[in-house]
Amino acid sequence: MPQMIFVNLPVKDLEVSKSFFGKLGFGFNPHFSDETTACLVISDTIFAMLITEPRFKEFTKKEIADAGKTTEVLVALSAESRARVDELADAALASGGSPANDPIDMGFMYGRSFQDPDHHIWEVMWMDPEAAANGGQA
Repeated sequence: MPQMIFVNLPVKDLEVSKSFFGKLGFGFNPHFSDETTACLVISDTIFAMLITEPRFKEFTKKEIADAGKTTEVLVALSAESRARVDELADAALASGGSPANDPIDMGFMYGRSFQDPDHHIWEVMWMDPEAAANGGQA
């Protein structure tokens, strides 16, 4: 079985978060979702668990970071093309997300970022496959 990753993110309003990510074209795994948690399927092995803040608090003794004031995580996703980077970032901004950082365009690498409704920062990056195979050299 391939190794999987589950990124756990606290959210204020689960339905708002589900709607936002649904508009970006992502689906949810109902087997790992309930009224306090939604399992966002990013790929066959990558998931984000969107967890209401009261439920999230049950998993930690620490305070939950206010992502509107501090950065607790940067979630970076690869994209298969520059066009897909723009597609996801534009959809996020049109669906209630907000800008995070300036776009990165190094020719062989291109990326944009956005904040989801809970201010978690998502980066979407594309790198030329040949450049990636050569350690970032085009």
